[in-house]
Amino acid sequence: MSPEHPLKKGLIQVYTGNGKGKTTASLGLAFRAAGHGFRVRILQFMKGSTVYGELESAKRLAPEITIEQVGRDTFVSKSNPDPVDVAMAQAGFDKARDILLSGDYDLVILDELNCAVDFGLVPVEEVKELIRRKPAHTELVMTGRGAHPDIIALADLVTEMREVKHYYNSGQPAREGIES
Repeated sequence: MSPEHPLKKGLIQVYTGNGKGKTTASLGLAFRAAGHGFRVRILQFMKGSTVYGELESAKRLAPEITIEQVGRDTFVSKSNPDPVDVAMAQAGFDKARDILLSGDYDLVILDELNCAVDFGLVPVEEVKELIRRKPAHTELVMTGRGAHPDIIALADLVTEMREVKHYYNSGQPAREGIES
């Protein structure tokens, strides 16, 4: 390991599935990596709300962990996405490309990118090209439901979170500090 980049070989991880915990798992990885001196950058697609607890935590851990949201705080229609959402997702992906290809970060997390691809906001071919061009020393994590089969095929690790039981189904609303 060089002092410049802690990883000799960065891999590609995908966290997908219909269960809870994809973003949480990636944030746990970010927290662990920062503890080892890694430089971590997180972009959140399709999460424009400013009430997520991880945003406040990241402020306390800056500059080791930086989170940026690249979407509106509104519902995105999968069958008919608003052109504004498409434009914002594409601008966010362009930023993600610049961040990843800069080589300045040891861990890059593209939270909910799988959803952005699944919703047609970001073309899968652009994501595949980004994966192919990833710097060797950078770990890349992509989260979100509906991971495209081509992205799964290119990944080194794929974890599928599967819902077995969820308290939402019994009427439990989201709780601050747990779900947000």
